[in-house]
Amino acid sequence: MALAWTGLEVSPHDLAADVYTSSLQGSLQPSLIAAARHYGKIAYPVNGARELLEELNAGHPVIVLQNLGLNWFPKYHYAVVIGYENGGRIIILHSGKKAAEHLSGRVFQNTWARADYWGLLVLPPDKLPATAAEEKYIAAVAGLERTGQFKAAAIAYKTALSRWPESLPAWIGLGNSYYAQGDLSSAASAFEQATELYPSHGLPFNNLAQVLWEQGKKEEALQAIRQAIELGGPSRFLFEETLNGFEQSAK
Repeated sequence: MALAWTGLEVSPHDLAADVYTSSLQGSLQPSLIAAARHYGKIAYPVNGARELLEELNAGHPVIVLQNLGLNWFPKYHYAVVIGYENGGRIIILHSGKKAAEHLSGRVFQNTWARADYWGLLVLPPDKLPATAAEEKYIAAVAGLERTGQFKAAAIAYKTALSRWPESLPAWIGLGNSYYAQGDLSSAASAFEQATELYPSHGLPFNNLAQVLWEQGKKEEALQAIRQAIELGGPSRFLFEETLNGFEQSAK
């Protein structure tokens, strides 16, 4: 349901192999997150009633995990919350084969609380969550990188930069995503922007140096990596390894 809302044509049958664990007769939360990333979507955690209502106000459906049983005898169940009425006293959700089920807000809160208020927002990479926090969102985008979804990650990092234009992790992530796609020119531009914003941070100089070297701009690359080493910091040994690699390949 959540993937279809993003515009993706996918059926439960298509997802079964990715998310269903037969021994459990159900799906684990990490499997849902991994499946969302597999399709190039942002998997962003939602915790608690305030965040849930804010996302619903923005028109974003939220996957929630409920415990329909008891703490000592749980019966876990996923549903997709699509709206609410009367200030949250009524929650509207797609649950199983029931579309737009109206559930008492108190009952929903109890069942959600027994599942530790776990919620998941699935968004296209060009949309920000209504409750977006920089560190939390960048972590979600990094998940796309780890699954090899570099094109989607680059879009998502640009989306992050539209909100936080001076985010070093977003500029580094954007450059890395372009680099992974073989777009050295765009990668260099991203890392150059990072060096201008953070001239005392060695990492963007190191990454820029690597790209410049591969572009054949060896003097500029050496200048950048020496700047990274001079700035030092906890990653200095990595910068020295980059320089050593340049020197070895030049022999």
